[in-house]
Amino acid sequence: MSALHVLVTGATGFVGRHLVAQLLARGCRVRALARDLERARSMPWFDQVQFVAGDLQLADAGQVANWVDGIDALAHLAWPGLPNYQALFHLEQNLMADYRFVKHAVEAGVAQVLVTGTCFEYGMQSGPLDEHCPARPANPYGLAKHSLHQFLQALQKHRPFTLQWARLFYLHGEGQNPNSLLAALDRAIDSKAAVFDMSAGEQLRDFQPVTEAARQLAGLLHCAGFSGVVNCASGRPVAVRSLVEQRLRERGAELLLNLGHYPYPSHEPMAFWAVTDRLEQLLAAQGAPHGL
Repeated sequence: MSALHVLVTGATGFVGRHLVAQLLARGCRVRALARDLERARSMPWFDQVQFVAGDLQLADAGQVANWVDGIDALAHLAWPGLPNYQALFHLEQNLMADYRFVKHAVEAGVAQVLVTGTCFEYGMQSGPLDEHCPARPANPYGLAKHSLHQFLQALQKHRPFTLQWARLFYLHGEGQNPNSLLAALDRAIDSKAAVFDMSAGEQLRDFQPVTEAARQLAGLLHCAGFSGVVNCASGRPVAVRSLVEQRLRERGAELLLNLGHYPYPSHEPMAFWAVTDRLEQLLAAQGAPHGL
């Protein structure tokens, strides 16, 4: 059986760079698409992939057909503008550009498409969230992702293809946004700060390393028979304060936590996490290492 040939969009992004590495580790052939060639050259895997510099939001059908020529599966991760979840450009620009791109890819013959969705599709629902929970997005980013999912489901009825909709929860690790919680904490530790400002830290979230999410996505790409929604997460609720205290222990650092400095975010509930039964069953069925 020949190695799976995957086109990864957003290949130099936070998740994409790690997915490319995971696919290569599995012996896959990878075509990596991103806008910035120089950034791509800094990736450790650059010489092991076929790199394509391009902007999918500007691509026409012919260009997309060239990008997907000979591809077995499309892993579509590109999505500009994060982490600004409230911006209208998610709806006004990204949504239709992404729909057109995937439509062109499917029309060019791609039979398997994996798209990364988001836990924000669940909106303000609390507690354990499984894939049967209705989507109730409460910000433009979540609404745009959910709408893209619906658009692609409509496309499936006209031109059948496998659609794997992978909802990501909270990720941390190399390449994360510098303003994210753990990145800010690491900077405070490195600068020998005495105090770290944060919220009260009682909110429960589903956190996992981005490398683990990349392993899960790589595993799903090898589940060619699966079409549907799947939560990509740890399945374990962790308090934000506990996550911060764990990082302090890992770094051997002592900081005074200024709890309650920031208010709790209004765009997400106090406690929610993923139910990952479907993910675990899929990955176990094909023997993928998933570490859950």
